[in-house]
Amino acid sequence: MQRFIGSKAINAKPMTRQEYNDFRGWALPADENGADEGYLVEYVDGGKANTPHYSGYVSWSPRDVFERAYKPAVGMDFGAAVAALKAGAKVAREGWNGKGMFLFLVRGSTFQVNRAPLLGIYPEGTTVNYRPHIDMRTANGEIVPWVASQSDVLENDWITVE
Repeated sequence: MQRFIGSKAINAKPMTRQEYNDFRGWALPADENGADEGYLVEYVDGGKANTPHYSGYVSWSPRDVFERAYKPAVGMDFGAAVAALKAGAKVAREGWNGKGMFLFLVRGSTFQVNRAPLLGIYPEGTTVNYRPHIDMRTANGEIVPWVASQSDVLENDWITVE
């Protein structure tokens, strides 16, 4: 069997196994402990809703399993912020002073050159591979390419934003 590792943005809240079974309207199986601590987990990355109370797919995870797999989306280091970007989240530094600023991942694409500024660099119709990169939404709503500063890389005040 192959081994996999992943990162995704989720919503979660602490909930015992019994509370989760009560929430779902299920009887607790006789061989399970209702006092087991854990989390109700809502997957917000496109999974089909399985309860009318949440818009994403909902499941329950034991606390130790959950806490090994997920970290809070506030107070992250730069590596966790990059992982969140790769999972589709938008991230920002709490220390940034511009309102509404955030980073997002541009996945990249392949397209045919048909307008400036690439016309003049490449002949029309040339296939260009546009590499994945990180862009920033600025405080005034403009989009610009973004490169991390040394202080951005070393800070632990990264957060995900809606």
